[in-house]
Amino acid sequence: MLEQWHTGQVTRIINETYNTRRFWIQIPDMDRFDFKPGQFVTLDLPIHEKKNKRWRSYSIASHPNGSNEIELVIVLLEGGAGTTYLFNEVKEGSELLLRGPLGLFVLPETLDRDLFFVCTGTGIAPFRSMAYYIHEHQIPHKNIYLIYGSRYIKDLLYPTEMQQLQAMLPDFYYIPTLSREDANGWDGRKGYVHTIYEEMLSAEKRPAHFFLCGWKAMIDEAKQRILCMGYDRKDIHLELYG
Repeated sequence: MLEQWHTGQVTRIINETYNTRRFWIQIPDMDRFDFKPGQFVTLDLPIHEKKNKRWRSYSIASHPNGSNEIELVIVLLEGGAGTTYLFNEVKEGSELLLRGPLGLFVLPETLDRDLFFVCTGTGIAPFRSMAYYIHEHQIPHKNIYLIYGSRYIKDLLYPTEMQQLQAMLPDFYYIPTLSREDANGWDGRKGYVHTIYEEMLSAEKRPAHFFLCGWKAMIDEAKQRILCMGYDRKDIHLELYG
């Protein structure tokens, strides 16, 4: 049975960066919107006659908190019909047709191995949801590494929040890495996400779950490299964007 569609109401919109926006959507016909951290919703946008050309899916960036409101973080894609509509036409008070929650990109039952959350761009959304959920519910866990790839400092989503979470959540490590930043103001990691998890596991291949979320090229390369390190396919969980 397919999930039914609900009419959501946009309650708040803020610009997170120069090309990303955070949208809060309330679903009035539900008392609470229950979902597992990592799941997504599909929006039906009035941008085409054909249904399947109107649908756009976005990971839920907020964590389940018992309310009927969720947050999505969306990047404006050049020439993208869906995001152009969301950025140009949708205002606070607008209605959006959505269904969900959907998807199997969720945490394992027990967090008895290290977790490597590897992402680029808005791929941070499901990991923000998972990390807050682990923190709020004080779920026992091993090390959690959020390895987040962006081009420049200005592209980073939720940086202050992730630093605060690192201070609050034991054994949670926020590791942003920038591939093109030359500015003197950046003393963090430079380069791509792959070198970071490879370095961390080169001395000792310890049991781990790898969650990959972001652009296809990053995910394909990560999958290949993780398998080359001797991990099994079932250690790798992925959510593709674009």
